Amino acid sequence: WMVHSFPTRRSSDLAVVTSRPSKGLTLVELLVVLAIVAVLAALLLPAVQAAREAARRVQCTNNVRQIGLALQTHHDAFHRLPPGWNAYPPNGEPGWGWASMLLQFTEQQNLLSGSGVGAQAGGPAGPGGPGGPPQFQINHASNKTLRESPLPAFLCPSDPSEKLFTLYQAGPGGGGPGGPPLLAVARANYVGVFGTGVVETAPGAGDGCFFQNSSLRFGDVLDGLSNTLLAGEHGSRLDHSTWVGAVPGAHRNMARVVSSAGRVPNHVPSDLADFGSFHPGGANFVLCDGSVKMINDQIDLAVFQSLATRAGGD
Repeated sequence: WMVHSFPTRRSSDLAVVTSRPSKGLTLVELLVVLAIVAVLAALLLPAVQAAREAARRVQCTNNVRQIGLALQTHHDAFHRLPPGWNAYPPNGEPGWGWASMLLQFTEQQNLLSGSGVGAQAGGPAGPGGPGGPPQFQINHASNKTLRESPLPAFLCPSDPSEKLFTLYQAGPGGGGPGGPPLLAVARANYVGVFGTGVVETAPGAGDGCFFQNSSLRFGDVLDGLSNTLLAGEHGSRLDHSTWVGAVPGAHRNMARVVSSAGRVPNHVPSDLADFGSFHPGGANFVLCDGSVKMINDQIDLAVFQSLATRAGGD
């Protein structure tokens, strides 16, 4: 038998082995890893944002489609479109807007109790007219809950603005907000198509589908239902619009429920009465036949204005 002897480690060798540091990332390697992560995040973030905007745009399109369906149902029930907004000068005008008269067709019937909106839904005639009860007026204290109710069906998810905003009294001659705050109202992102004129210049003579005390039938749309815009988007970059109506005495009260095709969508600079959205490239519109289209913000102005008129012969 042969006995093999194996060398034993000396204590000094063990000390060397145990004192050897564990392998890890150096500072340079850590910086490289962080740089790679930053590049990947920079590449992925726009894609994530684009996907989210695409989802919001789909939801907005669905909102516009539902508004078009509600307008079609209103027309079937009353044989006319709702007025752009009701107005009974010189005093006591209710001011309820076209969208407020769709609440019974958008599963919001409970908000209408006692407001007088339902009585006016078929057109300007009704208890809210001259001599009507004061509680039917838009600025009556009993309608506070109704005025301040943000409705998802009237809100574009791409608009980050607050859902409530304060209206101020118009300045002298109808200028900028020159007085105290009047009341708060719910924001909306969809307004009626007034036509091509200036809303404040001739509020009762719009060449579109919605204007003061309007009472139009689809038969009045001589340019064709599939060629005429009915309602569209209004972003809040400049100022807010509302579904409630034209609050008496408020700054630009009429231009908050209807817009005019004086400029193409998303035009810069813009006016409160212009159409626009937070979607890149254009704004959603519903036509009189109920179809929904994204109108490109590069559209020719003459074509856009032709689409905004109901009987221009074009």
